[in-house]
Amino acid sequence: MNCYGLLPLMLMLVQLSSCSPGMRNRSAQNTDQPFTAVRRVKRGWVWEPLFATEEQTSTEPVYVGQLKSDLEKQDGNLKYILTGEGAGSIFIIDEYNGKIYVKQKLDREKKPFYTLRAQAINRSTQLPVEPESEFIIKVRDINDHEPQFLDGPYVASVPEMSPEGTSVTQVTATDGDDPSSGNSARLLYSLVQGQPYFSVEPKTGVIRMASQMDRETKDQYLVIIQAKDMVGQDGALSATATVTINLSDINDNPPKFQHRLYYMSVSEEAPVGTTVGKVFAEDSDIGENAAMNYSIEGDSSDVFDIITDNETQEGIILLRKRVDYESQRRYSIRAKVVNRYIDEDVLKEEPFEDKTIVKINVEDADEPPVFTSENYVMEIAEGAVSGSLVGTVTARDPDKDDCPVRYSIVHGMRLKRLFSINEHNGTIVTTEPLDREIASWHNITVTATETRNPEQISEANVYIQVLDVNDHAPEFPKYYETFVCENAVSGQLIQSISAVDRDDSAEGHHFSFSLAQEATNNSHFTVKDNQDNTAGIFTAKSGFRRQEQFSFSLPVLILDNGTPPLTSTNTLTITVCDCDTEVNILYCRYGAFLYAMGLSTEALVAVLACILILLVFFLAIVAVRQQRKKSPFLEKIEEFRENIVRYDDEGGGEEDTEAFDISALRTRTVMRTHKPRRKVPTEIHSLYRQSLQVGPDSVIFRQFIAEKLDEANTDPSAPPYDSLQTYAFEGTGSAAGSLSSLGSSTSDADQNYDYLTDWGPHFKHLAGMYASHRSVGD
Repeated sequence: MNCYGLLPLMLMLVQLSSCSPGMRNRSAQNTDQPFTAVRRVKRGWVWEPLFATEEQTSTEPVYVGQLKSDLEKQDGNLKYILTGEGAGSIFIIDEYNGKIYVKQKLDREKKPFYTLRAQAINRSTQLPVEPESEFIIKVRDINDHEPQFLDGPYVASVPEMSPEGTSVTQVTATDGDDPSSGNSARLLYSLVQGQPYFSVEPKTGVIRMASQMDRETKDQYLVIIQAKDMVGQDGALSATATVTINLSDINDNPPKFQHRLYYMSVSEEAPVGTTVGKVFAEDSDIGENAAMNYSIEGDSSDVFDIITDNETQEGIILLRKRVDYESQRRYSIRAKVVNRYIDEDVLKEEPFEDKTIVKINVEDADEPPVFTSENYVMEIAEGAVSGSLVGTVTARDPDKDDCPVRYSIVHGMRLKRLFSINEHNGTIVTTEPLDREIASWHNITVTATETRNPEQISEANVYIQVLDVNDHAPEFPKYYETFVCENAVSGQLIQSISAVDRDDSAEGHHFSFSLAQEATNNSHFTVKDNQDNTAGIFTAKSGFRRQEQFSFSLPVLILDNGTPPLTSTNTLTITVCDCDTEVNILYCRYGAFLYAMGLSTEALVAVLACILILLVFFLAIVAVRQQRKKSPFLEKIEEFRENIVRYDDEGGGEEDTEAFDISALRTRTVMRTHKPRRKVPTEIHSLYRQSLQVGPDSVIFRQFIAEKLDEANTDPSAPPYDSLQTYAFEGTGSAAGSLSSLGSSTSDADQNYDYLTDWGPHFKHLAGMYASHRSVGD
């Protein structure tokens, strides 16, 4: 059997629900009635979709449809085979009659359709009687999902007083059912809570304003929206969402003062910038819509000012200019407040502003005296006699009782000696003549004090200028060191001079130079005035001899242009110098010095040579003395430290290892050179005798002490020759006991020092002081 000779394969489908109303009616009448849904093509078959309802609750397999071939002879020779998605597990087929069953619960939201393949084969030959054909089983949706608001809860905002129909926000619910099959996913929105202020569009979920609302009345609303599937029909599933709607503020309320009239007061003593009081205007709006600015209208704006406190929105009235109780006691100002930001869209006919009246009373205060001027400038000529009038200051009490004032001068004791003031009328006079060249200005402070209240005091500065008087004659600005050569010719310039004047000239100083009257007839020099406050000194003859006259004194007369003019005579010393054509200043100074000393050059050289020789001889003597002071036994310094040990505390006996290190006595790092010296055997025997009396009988210590004694006797640079330190054991366990005299019960008189006479001539003086015969004599 080829593919062209095959009989058409019939698909018999018995459906639970059909795709059309007619088909649904047939299913309802007889669920076993086969329904053939095939479409013949030239090659093979194309199967129409089959449907299986989801969410079946039956525990038995549910019939879906039937496959049947025209070659079926009801003899069981044909075998129907089902392959593809879910075949055998979800879908099964009766191989004898081709009926298809579903044995598991289906979920369209997880898998909406399955693709399967059907085949009919001959049981005997196992050959296909029909070619394999593919078909689809779709899962039919049921309403098993309720709507969901995935973005809730919602928060929205809308300006207050918005017109009816203004869109607020949109809510959207989703349904997991199939939107293309039936009404399971068709939603309908409704308003559960929020009437009569809001409405919602049933199909879109858009929430709109249903009426105008004032935020100042209520600023927040809670709206509940419900969404139902099945277009709201009975049995539909539903869900709700909460929408919080806030009314945002607009500037629809003007500011209003709390009072129509305010009363305030300020003291006349209050400084500029003092807070007089506060006014406050209320605004029902919030944020920047409630921001306001205060201002003052009228003529009082120059005395008072008002500013806005941005934190509290209060108007702070400040004192802009000092007030005077005696001049004006009351002020009435008009304060205005206006919103800082105006919304033109909601601006009403009346302006968004308000006004109020503020009455301010000036409080009287006891004020200090007031000077007619804070600063006084006065003048007085220098040299004026004591008691000369300088000027007058005036102060008065601004209070209505006009209390008398008393004047005084402060600011230093020195100024009090120069000036004084009449405490009743404020007249300032000098107490001594003033010198402009010492101080051209004097600054003093004058105080005025109320006589009845000394705490009320005020000050004024007085600047006194001392006017210049021509009382100082001109003079040389410095000492001129002038020289003239012996071979100078007549008319030669030897010095340029100028002048200074301590006085002050308004037109500038102008000085005239000339020779004094006593030098005009007999002078070797002339003065030429340059007419520029300088002059030149010229020689009036040729040739000078130092041996005849060493120097000349030239009186120069200087005249100033003061009123009256003053003159002075300044003497110029001219020294004759042995030089060539030009003056060598250093050489001339040297020659002048020699001449003044009465010495020639050769004599001065001889004196300097002697001084140099004496200096060298002195340095040599100092060097020799320094050399002699150096010890020839520098190498013995360390060994002296071993021999001479000073005890400032008492040791602890043989067990004491901290007070004294005996190893230092046994160290002989430097061998000393013994100088010839008389041996004194008796001294050594005496030392042995002393060492035997204290401490153990040790040959090592005897030998050591003998060596040290021998070195001390032969060393001329040793410390005092009549002193020897004996080392022995001391403290606990020592036969000698303590060496300290503090615990000794015997006195010096009880001790025997006769052995000192056996120690030789070096200890003669010591033996004479402590021997027994001296003790007896004492």
